Amino acid sequence: MAGSIQRIEIAMEPTRVERKLTAILSADVKGYSRLMGEDEVATIRTLTAYRDLMASLIQKHRGRVVDTVGDNLLAEFGSIVDAVTCAVEVQRELAQRNAELPDQRKMEFRIGINLGDVVVEGERIYGDGVNIAARVEGMAEGGGICVSGTVYDQIERKLALGYESLGEHNVKNIYRPVRVYRVRTEPKNVAAMGRRERTMGLRHWQRTALAVVAILVVGAGARAMWNFYLRGPTTPVEVASKDRMNFPLPEKPSIAVLPFVNMSGDPEQEYFSDGITEDLITDISKLSGVFVIARNSTFIYKGRPVKIQQVAEEFGVRYVLEGSVRKAEQQVRITAQLVDALTGHYLWAERYDRDLTNVFALQDEIVQKIVDALAVELTEGERGRVVRKATDNPEAYDYFLRGQGYFWRTTKEANTRARRMYEKATELDPEYAEPYAALGFTYFQQWALLWSQDPQTLKQAFEFVQQAIALNDSLSMAHNILGKVYLWQKQHELAIAEGERAIALAPNDAEGYAALGDILAWSGRPEEAIKLVKKAMRLNPRYPFIYLWTLGHAYYLTEQYEEAIAALKRLLTHNPDYMPAHAYLASMYGEFGRKDKAQAEGAEVRRLSPQISLESLQKRLPYKSEVALERSLDGFRKAGLK
Repeated sequence: MAGSIQRIEIAMEPTRVERKLTAILSADVKGYSRLMGEDEVATIRTLTAYRDLMASLIQKHRGRVVDTVGDNLLAEFGSIVDAVTCAVEVQRELAQRNAELPDQRKMEFRIGINLGDVVVEGERIYGDGVNIAARVEGMAEGGGICVSGTVYDQIERKLALGYESLGEHNVKNIYRPVRVYRVRTEPKNVAAMGRRERTMGLRHWQRTALAVVAILVVGAGARAMWNFYLRGPTTPVEVASKDRMNFPLPEKPSIAVLPFVNMSGDPEQEYFSDGITEDLITDISKLSGVFVIARNSTFIYKGRPVKIQQVAEEFGVRYVLEGSVRKAEQQVRITAQLVDALTGHYLWAERYDRDLTNVFALQDEIVQKIVDALAVELTEGERGRVVRKATDNPEAYDYFLRGQGYFWRTTKEANTRARRMYEKATELDPEYAEPYAALGFTYFQQWALLWSQDPQTLKQAFEFVQQAIALNDSLSMAHNILGKVYLWQKQHELAIAEGERAIALAPNDAEGYAALGDILAWSGRPEEAIKLVKKAMRLNPRYPFIYLWTLGHAYYLTEQYEEAIAALKRLLTHNPDYMPAHAYLASMYGEFGRKDKAQAEGAEVRRLSPQISLESLQKRLPYKSEVALERSLDGFRKAGLK
């Protein structure tokens, strides 16, 4: 036994390079050479004490110190909010300590933070993500914090801090300009007040010029807004490079649909423009002759200036669709244009003004334009599925889109609010299938995320999804959810059949592949599950953490322990409180005889789910194989679960 444990431990050592998205904090000392030149011993003593404090605070905020060389410190965090919060606390603590030192001996750190993709090799991280953090750090003042644009986009509304834009900077060894922001520890409204005071300080002629510009912009109307938010067909597009793409181009035409811009002037209408975008992605996903990037990935660009070249290279696609939506009373205007990123040419651009009752026909027309532009051949079944009219009631459609806006937030409260919107949609049109499927999804999510352990919750999910399928058997989402429900009812063959049906209806739906992969893993076919979830990850490069759960679980079942542990640990950097990941890490460590690690993970399981027990897991886990179930339970038992 001891020998086998030793072999497993050796196999678990990092042997290959992997990538991950992480928050990187880089810090160094302002004027370090001067401090060392004046008093080496005192400088080293202070540096050691300050580093110890920083390491303690980094650990407190769920980060880890990656490296310390000279006066530099490099750390990473699973959460960008944790990284910035930690940096603010570090600077406050160091300022207090510096107050006790003579001016010439004060040691001030500059901190830079970036959110980026890194290469992982053992305990070290490398790549542009780290380099950008270091370059941003160099723009910070002593005792100050600067963050990259990717960080600012994530934290702008989440922390009570002020931010000052330092503009875009060309930095060494990074081929794109980097947006940089200085963090102010005063609240946002204080920073905003400072900006207002500076604006009030403009000379009279400047204010007059601004007013004239504002009038001209308003007078230009929708055409000017179109030119501002979307590149017109005559505007040159920077050509993308296949060599810089993160993924090889698929053999079939590949496309990313950017979030359509809300042009109504009312932020409350965001749900509508988002819903139109999502519907278009869903419709294109039904076409087997096209490769389309999933909603989760393209929506990272929502509200951000973006280059077509950047989108194409990040997602490994040739074509990009962008557009805008303007909704006013019962009228809707949609503009759209399709760009070939490899040539920089616009394949087509159109503006549509329609009554809301014709919005589905309009979406079908846009999809048909894409099909024609890309010379995609449709199968007979696809022709019937693409042309569809979900409801004659525009208000019902509006409530469905409102529900979608809440549902994607994935919180208990938002799930409840989404359910109310879907219920209103079904009241307005009892024959409208989509909101019934979505209602089923809210109940399944409530059950799957342990917001409810009442078996009736799963039953309600089943009933609503069945109702949706009775109204429209071609809804891939409905079959997808039904497959998940069948799985947790331990009806494995029915679950597989529904999962396969969902993929047949939407051959480009990443969620369909991920869901079927999860079903197959529990059903004793983990090798197939691995292939499917990897396909889902390609369709959805910015995939949700749950994909890593399916991958890690499938690796565990195939006894590829190194890969399983790596996937589950990576998941925990995105969601440290995801209990199943801790449970299966505990099981594996228990299986290997690593009692200390097993018990640590078991403690996390009990903290996150105090009511959990081996008996409850035995009843809940939907394994088809009793052997697989007993193997997992044995690992949990060795980890200290009872």
